[in-house]
Amino acid sequence: MNPSPISSSTTQAPVPSDAALRLLPWLVAVAFFMESLDTTILNTAVPAISEALSVTPLSMKAVLASYTLSLAVFIPISGWMADRFGTRRVFASAIGIFTLGSFLCGISTSIHLLVAFRIVQGMGGAMMVPVGRLTLVRTFPKSDLVRIMSFVSIPALIAPMLGPVAGGLIVDYFHWRVIFFLNIPIGIVGLVMVYLHLPNYAEDNTPPLDIVGLILFGSGIALLSYVLEVFGEHALGASEIVGLLALSITLLIGYWLHARTLEFPLLRLRLFNLRTFRASVNGSYFTRLGIGGVPFLLPLLYQTGLGFSPVQSGLLIMPQALGAMSIKAIIRRLLAMFGYRGVLVSNTIIIGILLVLFSTIGQHTPVWFILLLAYCYGGFTSIQYTSMNTLVYADVSEHDASSASTIASTMQQMSISFGVAAAGLTTAFFVPTGASRVPQEMIHGIHLAFRLLGCLTILSTIVFASLKQGDGDAVSQQKILRQHHPDG
Repeated sequence: MNPSPISSSTTQAPVPSDAALRLLPWLVAVAFFMESLDTTILNTAVPAISEALSVTPLSMKAVLASYTLSLAVFIPISGWMADRFGTRRVFASAIGIFTLGSFLCGISTSIHLLVAFRIVQGMGGAMMVPVGRLTLVRTFPKSDLVRIMSFVSIPALIAPMLGPVAGGLIVDYFHWRVIFFLNIPIGIVGLVMVYLHLPNYAEDNTPPLDIVGLILFGSGIALLSYVLEVFGEHALGASEIVGLLALSITLLIGYWLHARTLEFPLLRLRLFNLRTFRASVNGSYFTRLGIGGVPFLLPLLYQTGLGFSPVQSGLLIMPQALGAMSIKAIIRRLLAMFGYRGVLVSNTIIIGILLVLFSTIGQHTPVWFILLLAYCYGGFTSIQYTSMNTLVYADVSEHDASSASTIASTMQQMSISFGVAAAGLTTAFFVPTGASRVPQEMIHGIHLAFRLLGCLTILSTIVFASLKQGDGDAVSQQKILRQHHPDG
């Protein structure tokens, strides 16, 4: 396989060796695996950690949301960092910072310290995923992206399968701090592999960093997430909430106005003029806004609501990863047969229905139904993620690849952060104060949260419906199939 051509006048792009081409997807997968494992293990341990730190389970959403919020704040500079300092140096630094943050989380003695060190983890994670994707996009041709992205995500899908069970076993037989220490050996292996094999792409003439834009955008989304956080806990009055919300929106509008005046803004918003990019990023945002709360809600439903142990909860979540892995082999074929529009519109509706079905799980629900529902949910979300992640680059030029990766990753993490906050907010709204540990009250609140998130996910089909037949053919290779099977 030959790497895609890269402009030598603007990018220092050494041609990777055959060994590097074979190992590159694995290098990126190591980072994805480490990040995904950390999140899934932590989700299962939420009740145990909340008890150890003397806080309510709903308060633990700050630990989950702070990480994804940190990603959203620092991801915007990942593309610039990669262009300025090179993908190898930035990727290695990201793994190092993430590993350090994991160690600090493991020695935390309060929820405040845990939140702070999760932000450090987020600083590292902010560079890993977008820079990894950028390296793949610059190395392989667009026609191979669906295959490569699907392959890269397989190790990351193993993590959700291992994470819940491993988290349950650690909580039951060891200590919740071990959850964070697991990242240390994985991070060391990742660092060695990166220095040996990762290609180093760097721009010859990198424009100056848009510091004003970084302050405006970062402050705006950080404040917006904080508003969701405190509103869910009813910590501020209505007037304070409205004031902070207005300030966050003002900052984001300020960034939009600022970016329009620059030739090289922090985020190149002109990419939204591309229909495929616009539909992919916006649709991904609203879809993940609904899906993002699921990893937070399910452990609460199974453990706090239904009384399952952490290990049992992990086993109930495991089929999601099995479903995701089993569907990977046919995603490329589905996109080639039905196109991005057909797949994304129908698949999003199915995911929304599955989220609503999670609200039917109660004390007397058969275990086989829970396992089947988790398996189906994992399979359809796998189709959704691969489709959205690859459509981003369908019509993006090589010069704009880093900015496209940055914007897509930023919006993705914003939606996940807000999804966790929205899930906690909805549950807290329907669970009476002081009754968060009462099983029936907790189950009722979580059920309503699932229904709301499911409806929100279904509404995102409006965005994907704006796609036209043939959009994304450069990635799905649909044109090639039509040439061989004109009647198909």
